[in-house]
Amino acid sequence: MQEKEKFMKEALKEAKKAYEKLEVPVGCVVVKDGKIIARAHNLKETKQDTTKHAEMIAIQKASKKLNAWRLLDCDMYITLEPCSMCAGAIINSRIRKVYIGTMDQKTGAAGSVLDLFKDFTFNHKVEIENGILKEECEEILKKFFKELRKSKK
Repeated sequence: MQEKEKFMKEALKEAKKAYEKLEVPVGCVVVKDGKIIARAHNLKETKQDTTKHAEMIAIQKASKKLNAWRLLDCDMYITLEPCSMCAGAIINSRIRKVYIGTMDQKTGAAGSVLDLFKDFTFNHKVEIENGILKEECEEILKKFFKELRKSKK
């Protein structure tokens, strides 16, 4: 197993935690020097806070761990393509590279709906790679939304 799959599996563990809390199952880890320095999952419903996306929480935890807002030489693994809020935070935190599990055709800001990482000129460029454990990342989301629709009937 390659390193990127190993870390995406860790992000999937976080997505499963969100799933168990009836949160949209998105998980994220931040890696520096081959080690996970922060991990998080969605907590929007739990905290009743729009900003509690997995990426935002992981950035906050990584910044606290490094005692720095610049997450230089850090990579992020996310099970779902980031939204525009999270993409902006990723750019501003100076994360080096983002590995994405699956794309989000409704709110994705890394190429699906828009691409904040390529289509605009910001002071920091973030490298993007998607499709890491795509099937597993899609499956947990499909299962979650299928169950959610079923419970609302």
